Amino acid sequence: MRVNASRTYHDPLHGAITLDSGVPEEHLLIQLIDTPGFQRLRRIRQLGPASLTFHGAEGSRFTHSLGVMHIARRCFDRLVKHHPHLQPYRAALLAAALLHDIGHGPLSHTAEEIFATHHEAWTKRILQESQSIRTILDTYDPGLADDLVRIYNKTFPVPLVWQLVSSQLDCDRLDYLMRDSYFTGASYGKLDLDRILMAIDYEPKTQQLVVARKGQAAIEHYLFVRYFMYAQVYNHPKNLAAAWVLEKITERGRSLLQEGKIFADATMAAWLSPRADALTLERYLGGDDIVFLYHLQQWQQSQDAVLADLCRRYLDRDILKALDISDLSETDQTHCLNEAIQLAHRAGFSETFYVGLRVSLSRGYTQYQKGIKLAVGDRLDEITTHSPLISALITPMRRTWLIYPREIESSLISLKMASTTINEHSHQLRPDHENSKVP
Repeated sequence: MRVNASRTYHDPLHGAITLDSGVPEEHLLIQLIDTPGFQRLRRIRQLGPASLTFHGAEGSRFTHSLGVMHIARRCFDRLVKHHPHLQPYRAALLAAALLHDIGHGPLSHTAEEIFATHHEAWTKRILQESQSIRTILDTYDPGLADDLVRIYNKTFPVPLVWQLVSSQLDCDRLDYLMRDSYFTGASYGKLDLDRILMAIDYEPKTQQLVVARKGQAAIEHYLFVRYFMYAQVYNHPKNLAAAWVLEKITERGRSLLQEGKIFADATMAAWLSPRADALTLERYLGGDDIVFLYHLQQWQQSQDAVLADLCRRYLDRDILKALDISDLSETDQTHCLNEAIQLAHRAGFSETFYVGLRVSLSRGYTQYQKGIKLAVGDRLDEITTHSPLISALITPMRRTWLIYPREIESSLISLKMASTTINEHSHQLRPDHENSKVP
């Protein structure tokens, strides 16, 4: 009888995710999960500050990473039944899927924007420098760490392997769309995972991921789901405003720390250095949501009124507002911004930290990394050549938001309405020859 023959993670999305330690590559996964670097992902929220908008968005990068590995295993094991020669790549694929987000910093993608870091670069650095993880990888196969880097660099000799980890149709996107939909309550984010996995196939000649023609509808649905999740969840105005507040807290905190006016422990001080991408691995991995939020708690008591107020606003969910001014001309957008700066200044707010513009882009599909190939007879066609629906998703939806304190909201909304009315009136007063149609 084997002791600890298996381990099961009860996932709210996928149900029981069981790893069998009697299978070498799954024993490898168990060992990787138990490393401090991977356990750290429990302390990093998948959606950063989005829980301020969607109260259920409390899931971690840990649970997401397990989900990506689970989907990758389901997809790969199904393909191996028809293409047995793929079996030797199972360990590399599953390890790459599991570890793909291990390089994320505090608050996930929000920190990347604030500190100009890239989690993909840190993931590869962790594979090279983390003694616990590197030892496990080398013990399994001395070449495995290099294989993982090739997968992340999209240079692995079998494209299918890296495409299942990072492409326009990968296991990462499948899990985060389903998981983020589940935790935010956004019902339009639901996917038919079974049908999508059945649609994914392998083309032996080019060794790449392709979609069976009969699965086209499932992929169209997946891409529309992604578009709506970006438009309605990831780029929600309150998320943008919360990210703005965190950025300004960091900006103010960095300046005050350099002047010796606030306290920060060694980890936070390192993150506030001019170049967060140059941190030592120890300091980078020391950063998580707990460390960041602890400092926000402490800085509420700062003698600096701006820092104290911004920290209080974030922690109390009294964050700034975001007004959609996309329908205004560029000139009127600038006018609104200038008026907001004046209103904020008169209300006693520093315009540098309380007023500004944010632009969001929501795009459902790009031909990133060769796009998605549709198997049509003996041909592999770009899926847009057979789907007007997907072609329509290529054009991004761009929206411009004015960030401002709620204390000046009524004045700003009146101003925006007036600008919109002027634009409409000006359009109606254009010369007849500009409005006429050629028969």
